[in-house]
Amino acid sequence: MNKGTIQNLFFKAAVLFVILLGVTALAAPLIAPYNPTAQDISIRFTAPGLHHLLGTDNFGRDLFSRIIFGTKAALIVGIVSTSIAVFLGMIIGLWAGLGSPLTDSVLMLLMDSLLSFPTILLAITVVSFFGYGLVQVMIAIGVIFSPVFARIVRAEALIIKTESFVEASRSLGTPVLKRIFIHIIPNLLAKVIVQGTITFALAIVIEASLSYLGLGTQPPTPSWGLMLKDAKDYLIQAPWMAVYPGLALAFTVFSFNIIGDVLSEKLNPRVLK
Repeated sequence: MNKGTIQNLFFKAAVLFVILLGVTALAAPLIAPYNPTAQDISIRFTAPGLHHLLGTDNFGRDLFSRIIFGTKAALIVGIVSTSIAVFLGMIIGLWAGLGSPLTDSVLMLLMDSLLSFPTILLAITVVSFFGYGLVQVMIAIGVIFSPVFARIVRAEALIIKTESFVEASRSLGTPVLKRIFIHIIPNLLAKVIVQGTITFALAIVIEASLSYLGLGTQPPTPSWGLMLKDAKDYLIQAPWMAVYPGLALAFTVFSFNIIGDVLSEKLNPRVLK
């Protein structure tokens, strides 16, 4: 098989996995065999088996059920935080790219300032400011990734606004907002979509990292990051506590990265088809 065939196979597998995640998140109460927060100390550290497919944790909670409900939390964080980042980035990027040189310089200086901070450190700072919890994490992730979208949108807007069809539309007296929604936004959406898939994966990782540190999703709400935090003291006694949520996180991030890589080629007009 050639490179293109292998790439398509991985792409299809990644899309199927993401669809499966979505279905799992939506039908979590129907799929999960147990209450994800129900504790039973008498069955703590039960190894994977017939009654508990992925075993139980240190509180006797069913890991399979917790991973299923953790999928819902991960996807919600990815969707909401990426949407916030896209929304803020689009507004700032278009304002900078279509505004005056002074406006462009000021906005990009602000964006560069945000990008100069390490991502996880900036996330911790924003979460500390807004408070701990899932909502705060989504806001924090959306804010810290908005400069990435702002720079992409600005760069594309600077190019597109000089195209002949945009110049013709302006000479005909088309209002600015109409030109933006008809000519500029549709022509830069491809790159925004590609970056969105990558940001989605990064958002899930950051949420898990913050939850691991105790700054994200708060107990007893199921979260892959919280599950890994609970597992760190029992890696020898109950390794399945870390293995399964870790695999769920790894496969999810891997799938979105594959989708992003393939879309970056398929939606790039400069790549020969």
